[in-house]
Amino acid sequence: MRGLSGGGAGAARRSSRAVITAAAALTAVALFAAACGTGGTGARDEGPAHASAVAGAASPSPSPAGTYKRVDAVRLLKADPGVSAAVKKELKPCAGDDYPVDVSYGDLTGGTRYDVVINVLTCTDAVGIGSYVYRETGGSYKNVFRTEESPVYAEIDQGVLSVTKQVYRKGDPISSPSGEDVIPYRWKTGRFVQGKPVHTDYSGTVGGQPSPVPDN
Repeated sequence: MRGLSGGGAGAARRSSRAVITAAAALTAVALFAAACGTGGTGARDEGPAHASAVAGAASPSPSPAGTYKRVDAVRLLKADPGVSAAVKKELKPCAGDDYPVDVSYGDLTGGTRYDVVINVLTCTDAVGIGSYVYRETGGSYKNVFRTEESPVYAEIDQGVLSVTKQVYRKGDPISSPSGEDVIPYRWKTGRFVQGKPVHTDYSGTVGGQPSPVPDN
């Protein structure tokens, strides 16, 4: 479910793929209404084919990050020079004070506080247009990952950054992508390192199972 954040607050999202798959576009109005509520779980909060990763400060420690701190996601994005002008243009309320921003918190880098994963979506069809990870360093948050190749959505999956990208073939409508690539990123030696993508073909998946993307 997409989350809408009002001045940094937001609503919990149940499924990343519901945001950027065909169902998201077809049910955008219903999703919008459901996301306008407030609340949070502590782990989640409302609110190119390779992504560019910015180096962080340190390798993860053996123990998980210890504390969760809510951030003002909209303010953080607007102040970040690494966020494109096109994405910042979409950082305006969809209705009232509700922004099309989904925020998750969790341990990705082994920092002293939970890392912040922020997704920016369009108001009209709930398509992800930018995904970012911020790491707390010296009392402030530093952008350590970003991808703005739409449609895209990032989430925390058992300590791994998982980035889902819809795949469209010629003639596919926005509501009906042909498949998706799920790309894992792990924090190593101060930066996110891309793992092997897994591709799912919606129309022709063999046995219903995703298949690894072959190396180029």
